[in-house]
Amino acid sequence: MHLNRATDIGLRILMLGATREGLLTIDELAESLVVPRHHLAKVVQRLQHMGLLETVRGRRGGVRLAGAAREASVGGIVRELEGGTEVVDCDGDPACPLSRGGCLLRGALRRAQEAFYASLDPITVGDLTAPPVRQVLLDLGRR
Repeated sequence: MHLNRATDIGLRILMLGATREGLLTIDELAESLVVPRHHLAKVVQRLQHMGLLETVRGRRGGVRLAGAAREASVGGIVRELEGGTEVVDCDGDPACPLSRGGCLLRGALRRAQEAFYASLDPITVGDLTAPPVRQVLLDLGRR
């Protein structure tokens, strides 16, 4: 199972946000997480639409973790950020010729993917910020 880049960045944004009290700017996040600003801004917008981040506009604006985001399930977040993508694209162009013959691989991979997500379901954003990584997160961007 391979997560897309936006999912990886989204989880890191949430982890960093869970350790900080004040607002974080897009520039601070991009520098701390070593991610291009433009790409990070798109992920922040998506997390805000999911209700995980709050944004504050203006000169002293930025983003912060939404109230219940610390308790959000990592499995649920990953499912949402990954969308409906499957591990393999049997219906792509061209479609896999085995899909017409009752191939069992697609179903097996769907079950494996769901087992992966299910293993993340009991983990919360807050869990991801426990020691020892908490200190690393607190030190990011504060050199």
